[in-house]
Amino acid sequence: MNHPLQLSIVNFKKNAYIIVEGKQNADHFYIIRQGKIRISKEVEVVEEEGGNILEPGDFFGVVSTMSSHSHIETAQAVTDISLISVHRDQYQLLIERNTPVAMKIIQGFSRKMRYLDEALTRLTLKSTGTEHPTHLFKVAEYYARQNQFNQAYYAYHQFCINCPNDENVKIAKERMAKIKPYAKAVYLDDKSDVFTRNYPKDTMIFSESQPGQELYIIQKGSVKITKIVNDNEVLLAVLKPGDIFGEMSILENKPRSASAIAFEDTVLLVVNKANFERMVTTQPQIITRLTQLLAERIWFIYKQLANTLLTNPLGRLYDALLIQLEKARVPIVMGDAYTFDFGPKELINMVGLPAEEGKIHIRKLFENKKIKLVENKIHVTDIEEIEKQAKYYRKMEKIEKARREGLKR
Repeated sequence: MNHPLQLSIVNFKKNAYIIVEGKQNADHFYIIRQGKIRISKEVEVVEEEGGNILEPGDFFGVVSTMSSHSHIETAQAVTDISLISVHRDQYQLLIERNTPVAMKIIQGFSRKMRYLDEALTRLTLKSTGTEHPTHLFKVAEYYARQNQFNQAYYAYHQFCINCPNDENVKIAKERMAKIKPYAKAVYLDDKSDVFTRNYPKDTMIFSESQPGQELYIIQKGSVKITKIVNDNEVLLAVLKPGDIFGEMSILENKPRSASAIAFEDTVLLVVNKANFERMVTTQPQIITRLTQLLAERIWFIYKQLANTLLTNPLGRLYDALLIQLEKARVPIVMGDAYTFDFGPKELINMVGLPAEEGKIHIRKLFENKKIKLVENKIHVTDIEEIEKQAKYYRKMEKIEKARREGLKR
């Protein structure tokens, strides 16, 4: 049965607001037919690439609509405008009928993602991502020191392939020979034509800084995404069946920004560039899923970036908890209790505070009688308290910012 693609045309007068930041239930996004739109955010994290004025052919509201979260921006008409309104449920049909639009959205997302990722790394980890393949040697050395030989062997191997003339290749080969009896590494050359792959627990799928040409869809098992920062392995995410990862190297031709390691025995479906372009037309449901995934990540990174701009560390802790609630789509209901699936240490990591400073502010957080530690997980007896406190600190920040700007004048 061929469903019709129902797109509606909507018109707005100059100065009208089309979407407002923070408002819930985004279920439409817009493509501009005529006129110009200005995009603004309460917290201008980074100047948008290409500026904040959008023109015909551009789209907005996609991130919030496709991730089913609140809006992360405000859009106001600069001139009288005419827009095509696309409902979330129509996205898959839009891809089938209009592949170039879908590709433009996905490529726009992946650029935004890369750009925001770099900004977040600069702000929270206080270092820029190391993208050169020579960094693979450092990754391998780190895992060798931890006696994690599967990961070490894999990273040494990739280093030797990608940097054959580097001065450290000799050392890398010696170490590989030494650890080989203890190392289990699979699919060392990703030229493999096998599109369904089995990864035993604790084997590396790819390493940060490794050039890549494939994305992966988890069929069974789970995958952890990690990054070595200041000689520590930081856990960025644990992905489950149905999740897609590694898409940036297909979309952007950039080295991997983090490592992917099988968290348990895992089966992956592998998609390379040629298959990806085919998939856009033949399997729109996977492209829809990829769009939702990227939208979810972009939404989350925006929130994390806005969090880094809060000057009060306790305010940042409350705000980070609120972001986690919205990320998990937990409705804010007065009197409802909730247990987060992480403890104080992970919360300190999330907001990028140094460990010692973080501990001081965590103690202050637990002075709130509604927040407890239950089996080393953060537990709140009334979920509304988190929202109340986060909003209070945001408001204080606004007042303080207005005061500072008043003084400048």
